[in-house]
Amino acid sequence: MKLKHMYTLLLLVFSLYNTSKGQSYKQTDLGIKTVINSTEIEIQFYGSSTVRILKFPEGDEFEKKSLSVIKKPQKEIFNISEMGKEIILKSKKISVVLNLKNGQVAFKTISGEPLLNEKKYGGKFTDFIDAGDTTYSVSQSYILDENEAIYGLGILQNGKMSQRNQQVQMVQNNTWDFTTFFQSVKGYGLFWDNYSPTTFTDNEASTEFLSEVGDCIDYYFMYGKNADGVVAEMRELTGEVPMFPLWTYGFWQSRERYKTQDEVVGVVEKYRELGVPLDGIIQDWQYWGDNYHWNAMQFLNPGFPEPQKFVDDVHNLNAHLIISIWSSFGPKTSQFKLLQDKGMLMDFQTWPQSGKDVWPPDMNYPSGVQVYDAYHPEAKDIYWEHLNKGLFSLGIDGWWMDSTEPDHLDVKPEDFDNKTYLGSFRKVRNAYPLETVGGVYEHQRKQTSDKRVFILTRSGFAGQQRYGSNVWSGDLGSSWEALRNQIPAGLNFTLTGNPNFNSDIGGFFAGAYNLSYNDGTAAKNPLFQELYVRWLQYGVFTPMMRSHGTDLKREIYYFGEKGEPVYDAIENAIKLRYSLLPFIYSTSWDVTKQQGSFMRALVMDFTDDKKVWDLNDEYMFGKSILVAPVLQAQYTPEKVVKVDKKTGWNKGQEIGENGFPVVDFMPVKSSTVYLPEGADWYDFWTNEKYHGGQEITKETTINTIPFYIKEGSIIPIGPKVQYATEKNWDNLEIRVYEGANGEFSLYEDENDNYNYEKGLYSTISFNWNDAKKTLTIDNRKGDFPGMIKERTFRIVKVAKGKAAGNEVVMSFDKVVKYNGKKVLVKF
Repeated sequence: MKLKHMYTLLLLVFSLYNTSKGQSYKQTDLGIKTVINSTEIEIQFYGSSTVRILKFPEGDEFEKKSLSVIKKPQKEIFNISEMGKEIILKSKKISVVLNLKNGQVAFKTISGEPLLNEKKYGGKFTDFIDAGDTTYSVSQSYILDENEAIYGLGILQNGKMSQRNQQVQMVQNNTWDFTTFFQSVKGYGLFWDNYSPTTFTDNEASTEFLSEVGDCIDYYFMYGKNADGVVAEMRELTGEVPMFPLWTYGFWQSRERYKTQDEVVGVVEKYRELGVPLDGIIQDWQYWGDNYHWNAMQFLNPGFPEPQKFVDDVHNLNAHLIISIWSSFGPKTSQFKLLQDKGMLMDFQTWPQSGKDVWPPDMNYPSGVQVYDAYHPEAKDIYWEHLNKGLFSLGIDGWWMDSTEPDHLDVKPEDFDNKTYLGSFRKVRNAYPLETVGGVYEHQRKQTSDKRVFILTRSGFAGQQRYGSNVWSGDLGSSWEALRNQIPAGLNFTLTGNPNFNSDIGGFFAGAYNLSYNDGTAAKNPLFQELYVRWLQYGVFTPMMRSHGTDLKREIYYFGEKGEPVYDAIENAIKLRYSLLPFIYSTSWDVTKQQGSFMRALVMDFTDDKKVWDLNDEYMFGKSILVAPVLQAQYTPEKVVKVDKKTGWNKGQEIGENGFPVVDFMPVKSSTVYLPEGADWYDFWTNEKYHGGQEITKETTINTIPFYIKEGSIIPIGPKVQYATEKNWDNLEIRVYEGANGEFSLYEDENDNYNYEKGLYSTISFNWNDAKKTLTIDNRKGDFPGMIKERTFRIVKVAKGKAAGNEVVMSFDKVVKYNGKKVLVKF
């Protein structure tokens, strides 16, 4: 006898019945409900473009509260008609067809063009015992077009752009972050609203989600017409993206790990002394002392004797500090004892396993560290209370929430039987990062609106974009393959609706490049130097530019001195990032206000060019910049074969004084770039113009990352600074790339509070008319405290052959004084 669950409907049911052809259905405020082949089926419109499909065995009762979906269903005007064995529901945007004989659901455009079909009899319920409760494993299969490209699923380290023809086991882990969502090149998206371990399979037969635990089949279909539209629908469904502070878009230095507060402050001082821009530094683990005090959220380590002075010293250098916090607690922390007494800890192997700080773990001394129940409201309260008292009260600027999967080591089936506030851990496993990150965000927002929440975290799930989090791709190995994988990983994550992605620049585990284990010499190893520089150059064009890793020190001064090619390449990449800050911050407003994206798969802007559908090594950054990172080693061997056991290099290579081979980074190399069809493109460095729809060869140096500006673009260039807010944007250079009409909106606000939500911000719109060769700087809209009232714009009309780039002195075409009133600039 099946256990009955209470089922709550969020809709009113009308008494309209139709009994034609022996079938019946009820019309509801949101759609219809019916029973077909002993399966109850509900179709609910959540808007004109989004529809929810809910299925469960006839007679079952249960309560389903989505953790991801926050949109309330809206009463939508729709029409119902019948044609043979089918019921057709039409909103203003989409058509949903239900086969009354077999229960198959199909989705079409309003004009009848097919979008997606369920597979006939593709929904399955299999009896399953979940931690003693009778429930089901659930699956649903779909039929895709043979050559249809799909994107999403999260951060996958598989190097694939289109996610067809594979099977993926979706259980959150260190380097693979899963979101049960994909979108199609046809302009629709599908969110499978289930949080248990799930298998995604795509093959010739079908495309399927199969989840271990589910009281029901529950998914949302959305039609956006294009990728941006689908992203907008997904965010409307699961949450919009708040603004990050301006300083988060500067350069971040980190290491595993700084051992003392003086060491941290010394790094910032050294960057200031060298004149290399820096906005933030990160303190990794063990500032709390030993593993038994894991995540105590207090400075218990003797290396940090004056926590308030530590924070103040960083701030006095005009830098920001974020700090490592975890999803688990050691047995000697006050949090552990309080949570244990309340039954809010889960018992399975997590990091660190040993109380001794050794590798491999010494299991003769188990750490006793346990993960907390982040699904429990009171547990979230306890977490924040200690975080607030121990760290936030000191003025720490943001949170590095590590192991938000959480770490689950030596996995045993019974581990998933752990009880949480919402049922078994198995039932809600994949939503853990959403819940733990959400707890911190919501508590900080309640406490103050003067400081924007910024969370750097290792895992993500659908809806997490609403919680002020930037997800990094985990503890990757330092390799060219890992670097190449980051481009499609970040793009597919973006296409799930979460725009904030970054990776450990240089890769986390770099010990293979050392002369001996963990001696920290790899910064002088040319193999690592080349990889690091190319990863850093890619990092310029990600939402967070952050250097981090273990086995060696990543600060610029360990790579050489000014005037040396590797040092100069690192410095120039960082300075390039800062010159683009006005563009990046304005793009962040587009992300928040217009549901835009930072990293844009080329299919988002050039859908008609089928060559970009599965292109995994280029992307747009914002809507103007085409990024084509150098992803192959050009000066050093990429793979180590027939190596010298000491150096890791081929025998016979000339060896320098430091024990590493001598490499000349000065020769000019080349890289191939595909320019999408549908626009012409300017080489940022030379201003040479190219037609789209062709592959070109770009000359490169160690100091060059190939990137191109789309014709019609307007790019603001910021001042030379040591940190993001050092200088006002009162004398910006505005580059206009002629060849097509274009527009750009420069966004400004107070940089680090939530007053923008009250309308305290300003925008200045620039519009380029290519035929008339005129730039209109429109009336400024909005106001905020500290806003620049009068300013100068230096306007540069970029055409083929004119010098560009950071190292060339440019002559400006026009200098415009602007006081907020409309100005017309003629060329």
